[in-house]
Amino acid sequence: MHQTRNDAAVINRKNTTDMPITSSERRTQNRVVKLLCDVFSSDRKGRYEYLGYYKDEEHGNIMPNVLMKFLKDKQGCTDNEAERVYTELHKSAACYQANDLYKQNKEVYNALRYGIKVKDENDPLHKNKTIYPIDWERPERNVFAIAEEVTVKKNTETEEHRRPDIVIYVNGIAIVVIELKSEAVSVKEAMRQNWRNQQEGEIPGFFTTVQLCMAGNDTEGLYYGTIMTPEKYYVKWREDAGNPCPTPKYSIHTLSDSFGNKVVPTLDAPMLQMLAPDTLLWFIRYCIVYDNGVKKVARPNQYFALQAAQERVKNKENGIVWHSQGSGKSLTMVMLAQWIKETQTDARVVIITDRDELDRQITTGFANTGENPVRATSGKMLIDMLNENKVSLICTLIHKFGLRTSDSGDDKDNDLKKNKPLYKMLQELEQQLPKDFCAKGNIFCFIDECHRTQGGSLNKFMKRIMGDKAMLIGFTGTPLLKRDKDKLTSIDNFGSYIHTYTFKEAVKDHVVLDLRYQPFEVEQKLGNKEKMEEMFEMKTQGLTPRAIDTLKRRWASIQGIYSSIDRMRQIAVKILCDMEMEAPLQQGYGNAMLITQDIYSAYKYWKIFDESELKDKCAVITSYEPNLSLAQGYTGEKRTEEEQKYEYAKEMLNGETVTRFEESAKDKFVKTPGVMKLLIVVDKLLTGFDAPSCTYLYIDRKLEDHNLFQAVCRVNRLDGDRKTFGRIIDFRNLFNLLEEAMNNYSNADLTKGAFEVYDKADVEGLLNANDETRKLLEKALEKVERLSEPVKQPKDTNAFCDYFCFDPAITPSDKESEALLVSARRREDFYNAVVELTRRYADASMQMIELGYSTSEADDIIGKVKAYDRIRHAIMQRSGDFVDLKRYDAEMRSLLDRFIDAESPRKMEELDEFSFLDILDNDDNTTLNEEELGGQRGVAETLKANTRRVINRKMETNPVEYERLTDRLNRIIEDLKNKNISYEEYLSRIKEMNEEIRNEKKAADPRINTPGKKAIFDNLDKNIDLALKVIDVARTKAQMNWRTNAMRKRLLYMAIENVLKDTGYNIDTIMGVLENNSEF
Repeated sequence: MHQTRNDAAVINRKNTTDMPITSSERRTQNRVVKLLCDVFSSDRKGRYEYLGYYKDEEHGNIMPNVLMKFLKDKQGCTDNEAERVYTELHKSAACYQANDLYKQNKEVYNALRYGIKVKDENDPLHKNKTIYPIDWERPERNVFAIAEEVTVKKNTETEEHRRPDIVIYVNGIAIVVIELKSEAVSVKEAMRQNWRNQQEGEIPGFFTTVQLCMAGNDTEGLYYGTIMTPEKYYVKWREDAGNPCPTPKYSIHTLSDSFGNKVVPTLDAPMLQMLAPDTLLWFIRYCIVYDNGVKKVARPNQYFALQAAQERVKNKENGIVWHSQGSGKSLTMVMLAQWIKETQTDARVVIITDRDELDRQITTGFANTGENPVRATSGKMLIDMLNENKVSLICTLIHKFGLRTSDSGDDKDNDLKKNKPLYKMLQELEQQLPKDFCAKGNIFCFIDECHRTQGGSLNKFMKRIMGDKAMLIGFTGTPLLKRDKDKLTSIDNFGSYIHTYTFKEAVKDHVVLDLRYQPFEVEQKLGNKEKMEEMFEMKTQGLTPRAIDTLKRRWASIQGIYSSIDRMRQIAVKILCDMEMEAPLQQGYGNAMLITQDIYSAYKYWKIFDESELKDKCAVITSYEPNLSLAQGYTGEKRTEEEQKYEYAKEMLNGETVTRFEESAKDKFVKTPGVMKLLIVVDKLLTGFDAPSCTYLYIDRKLEDHNLFQAVCRVNRLDGDRKTFGRIIDFRNLFNLLEEAMNNYSNADLTKGAFEVYDKADVEGLLNANDETRKLLEKALEKVERLSEPVKQPKDTNAFCDYFCFDPAITPSDKESEALLVSARRREDFYNAVVELTRRYADASMQMIELGYSTSEADDIIGKVKAYDRIRHAIMQRSGDFVDLKRYDAEMRSLLDRFIDAESPRKMEELDEFSFLDILDNDDNTTLNEEELGGQRGVAETLKANTRRVINRKMETNPVEYERLTDRLNRIIEDLKNKNISYEEYLSRIKEMNEEIRNEKKAADPRINTPGKKAIFDNLDKNIDLALKVIDVARTKAQMNWRTNAMRKRLLYMAIENVLKDTGYNIDTIMGVLENNSEF
């Protein structure tokens, strides 16, 4: 729509539907117009001209005469060139349907922003030149004008019109539309007026050139949006959104001083701040994006972040943008990247994330805004792109900086089998880089969620590859504020804060929702504690004292965090009740997430919900791939956690791939909350996942600090008027931790300086503690070597095992007890010393060269550390000190499920025991490393010890069967000792025997179809009739909790005794079999 001809028809006032302006609204409009014209009458950065009332004739969004005069006078255009620019702009602004508004508005914006190409009449070859309808670099050269009551014909066949209150023109182009209301009328009425005017049958064509839509009154202030912005997304302008915010030239205080007003209306200062000519043009130029069908403008916090970043970028001074969760960090990145690419010479932007999902999300986000990011999907691709200055916007994962140094991906420095010293990995990295490699261009790195994965080797790789001249800008809603051991804070890694915007500010600005917290206690009552402890002792008989001690510590830990199945069911009942009683969940416009302790618990919850009314409306999102190896299951005993996870996951996926299933579940969760009502998670989706409908967060996991804050922010997203709060339901008594996290990430004092809260001297001490680190490493190595001195030459693995392990074959029977104690103490001292050594090496591994070691000295140290750690593992295997915690976890959880009852939630204010055999027969064709276990003898001894432990542990479940296996094992060992069989034959027989243990031989009679039934059958000399009678009695007479209830146990005993009387079989033996097989 453009300016009509001067002979346009006079408005027929009888046909207009506009209500007359009240006197109060008129006074507000008069004051605002006068304020803008007076304040900016002689501003050197631009001034406003007053065009008057445009009530009496139709007007459009482009004034051709004004535009062409500017083009000729200021931009040096000829008459033909100016006419051509106007024609092209008019063509882009043409809009006949509201559905075309976004497309045409985007075309106009691109023409204004990037210019219009026309043939250069002064060039003999008539090459194209670019002409800008707005001079963005020199605001004062533009013509700013204000018109009131601009009359625009509606897009109908009638002679009806609309009149926006105020229109701001720049060079004759309508840029801003302002609707004002009196102090007694809600500003929402003005927002709705803007929205209505853009609908079909109204005046959508007028808005094709409009960049900002504003609404205000004298009590609520100034709100703004852009075309097609619904009422709920209008943003209130705030002059102090975040920190730092420069002191505004125009504020309530300065206006009061300048105009002598006692009370300055709330509307005036924001108007002057936003509509100052230079500010207005900068905002339109750099704070607008077109995002996949939605035009978006920066919120105040984003605008001030961009402002604060300018000086830092120019000086290439690293820093952090700390903006609270949900405040639009991704859009801030897009806007900052656009500004950098347009203003910095030879600029290239590399956006780095730490998760594939976030990488795809950011790449898509940039692409949706018209950028052309290239996603580096491999380390080689990343290096190639950096080595050639062809791509200006790159998205990649932090892990790609590891190239092929597979040891770098995990960043677990204390895992000696996976990690190498940093200098070694850097050497490998250098060897892989092209000889002429140098990251080309002026590089700016955006690190998303910079509080994660930025403290280890990958951070060093990134800095090496990017070079010293690259600027690093971290983005996070939860920076690391406290140092943890050797980890640096976010400030230590990236420098001081560029701009901060806390949770408290975001809630105040209605950018995110406030949270409501409800703690619930689910009390777990331990039944027969003595009996449970007795059964625990029985399960651990035959283990060494150290192994038992390890299990006891694990037992205490599990009791502290474990949810019994009864407790889980009670929590599930609470959630299911909420699904029926809470309006957002019941009516299907809201949904929920449940955070669990681990993947195993997640699937146990899923199984409970899958058998309820939430069937097919609940999913687990963990990226867990249900692949079960021999090392993780198939023990023939109680199902391990891995077996249960595997079975439940396969059931849930129902033939779909994990990726496809999870993407579908997340899509349903976001788009159709009534269809996918509950997502169960552990770590995934706790950051970087936005689902506005997510209203309830149930927490059944211990979380703290930034992890807890990120989790609760999953429910703080805006989602229309019906969602007023995000709700946190806590089953883990996290109130104190939540309070601390909320205070930390809402504390403005933390954001005012890099080291105001955390002592700078402490940070410097951490960074320069090289001498102490080296001293502790060398002291730990000396202690291990001292403990190893008595070991006989050649000091190989067997020699260490001979010294540290008790050998009954060479120890007199009367000396066994003393020898056991001596060897146990030796081993414990050695284990502790080696663990301390590996820990001290982990502290030093990232800085061996900086500590003053030469590469040869560093190589020697890591060689010793690895050798001692390998020997420690071999000794543990040989002595029986090694205990498979995964295997015992299943046993311990089973005991807890059996003995723990839970009440309804009350509102409150190392290697598997078969691992060596599995190594011989796993899917990866991994070969057994005899060297690590002291050669063939070491392997034979370890296999013997492992197999005997399994037999001893399972003995109570089927005494007859496992006594037979014990005899068989003894014969195999004797044959090897007497050299009746070869080492290979020994391995084969042990393997065959363990396969038999793992896959218990079934009875010929199909009625004996479970391990428990077969145990009864075996212990009754395979008397099928008698076995079936005992099984039937056990099934019918065994009452719930009979193992812990003395009376019920006695009744079952009497029933079994009645069946077995006069048979000669030992009743206690059969009762023991029943008690140790959980199916009875």
